[in-house]
Amino acid sequence: MADDHLNPCASDICRGVLRLFADLNLAGVTEMTLANGRRADIAAIDPAGKITIVEVKSSVADFRSDAKWPDYRPFCDRFYFAVGHGFPQALIPEETGLIVADGFGGAILREPGETPLAAARRKAVTLRFARLAANRLNFGAEPVASDLLSQPS
Repeated sequence: MADDHLNPCASDICRGVLRLFADLNLAGVTEMTLANGRRADIAAIDPAGKITIVEVKSSVADFRSDAKWPDYRPFCDRFYFAVGHGFPQALIPEETGLIVADGFGGAILREPGETPLAAARRKAVTLRFARLAANRLNFGAEPVASDLLSQPS
């Protein structure tokens, strides 16, 4: 589930996105550090191995203060913003996907364009995802710092 250190609204959005993704047969994790040092709020993998990253925005101020979202694009096939029900959706860039979610579920309002990852990058991201998920399964919900910091790109 969503990490406890997130604000309650962001945590509810994460929970809803993860529930939506489970319904769509995507396996997701929260707070996955990428090779460029950025941390994706949610990363998910579908049965075909396609990578989805979701950036959660709990308020307009949170959205406006974050210019790092383009840094996630080289690490996924699909990129979405996820927001709560009251968020002004017109702020979300047209080239990205849009999910509206709460603690109970979510809905995809706009699909993003797909940008297929190169095979080497897909393998690296998939291995990072698998190691993070395995470590959380074995050691609890907290990320294992050594695993997050020592992965190859």
